[in-house]
Amino acid sequence: MPVPQDTTTERLRLDGTEFVLRLTSRDSRLGLLALHGGVEGGTAELAEEVAARTGATCLIFSQPSPPRTHISSHLLAETPSRTLETFLSAVSLTISLHGHLRPATPDAIFLGGTNREAARTLAAALRALTPSFTPVTDLTEIPSGLRGLHPRNPVNLTREGGVQIELPLTARTQGLRDVPPEDVVAGVTEGVRRLGA
Repeated sequence: MPVPQDTTTERLRLDGTEFVLRLTSRDSRLGLLALHGGVEGGTAELAEEVAARTGATCLIFSQPSPPRTHISSHLLAETPSRTLETFLSAVSLTISLHGHLRPATPDAIFLGGTNREAARTLAAALRALTPSFTPVTDLTEIPSGLRGLHPRNPVNLTREGGVQIELPLTARTQGLRDVPPEDVVAGVTEGVRRLGA
């Protein structure tokens, strides 16, 4: 039976960059977030697919026009947005999907954010279902810029905080397509389901 949902959109501008926010609201304490849709290929697509499979709420930031610019997550939270406020008040735990291009760790999936228990739950599901990637939860092993610990980062602004998942390119795209591999979709989906249990 389909989960009832409501979709709203909002446009906003930050430092000359236009964003379109699309919020798909469902009755869930869990929220999927992709702040760099189109900039970090496959993250928006992964968030939408996992949210659809689990019944989680989903918020996607996208940039409709090139050139597309990577703007730090905490700066996006400082821009007044009724859509982001709605998301943050509606869910209590956020899973924020990002992409990294670290050549030294091409198979590492880094799980940062302030909710360390949730990070370990997601890592266990990824470890079981995505054997070609290595989930990393030890913050000392995660590059400082990928830890997702800034207090104004949207992933940390919900009541239970959240998990920032940094995915290498091959975990979020296939060839030239922004389509995440099925094993990664399955791993994140299973982790979100465990968090919702």
